[in-house]
Amino acid sequence: MTEPAFLTTVRAGYDTLAEDYAALFHDELAGKPLARAMISAFAELVRGTGGPVADVGCGPGDGTAYLHSLGLDVRGIDLSPGMVAVARRNHPHLRFDEGTMTALDLPDGALGGLVAWYSLIHVPPEQVPAVLAEFHRVLAPGGHLLLAFQVGDEPPLHLSEALGHRIDLDFHRWTTDRIADLLRQAGFAVTARLERESDGTERTPQAHVLARRPTESTAD
Repeated sequence: MTEPAFLTTVRAGYDTLAEDYAALFHDELAGKPLARAMISAFAELVRGTGGPVADVGCGPGDGTAYLHSLGLDVRGIDLSPGMVAVARRNHPHLRFDEGTMTALDLPDGALGGLVAWYSLIHVPPEQVPAVLAEFHRVLAPGGHLLLAFQVGDEPPLHLSEALGHRIDLDFHRWTTDRIADLLRQAGFAVTARLERESDGTERTPQAHVLARRPTESTAD
């Protein structure tokens, strides 16, 4: 089966950026208290219901390590072999695997939680419903989902250069209302939404959305 073109492009881009990206963003969460608050809320919810967590689109693994520090049984998954290699080197006590969010190598209902932290942004809009359906598939009933993305409704930002490297990446922005609608269509119950303004280092406002796969006995 032929791989979707966007996966090939994204993999190549982040393979190229992996080392410089990891060096630049290794302590990014330190300056983002609202992001940490949403991650902490997610971790508390998952600890309450139990189950392993997948950090999908984990990049160099710093977010995965932060989730682990909050007491979660977490593994990282990334499309880019270069990013996975950096994550394994920098966080050798954690598990990192190559994989794609369009077809996760996980059984149905395997996870208590799933994080897609600024990784959904490279998925073309027409493919996002299928990705959210895949997230729903691998989460157990009662499992929790945390998304982070840039806010906007304009055409995607295209970058042909970053960190001194030639790349070919599109960054898709979303409104929180649209993401919430897509989550509900995929069978999720939206738990919380946080939208904040740019902190001056970012191009756009930012959003974090918590959702849950309902249990069979819950009418959401």
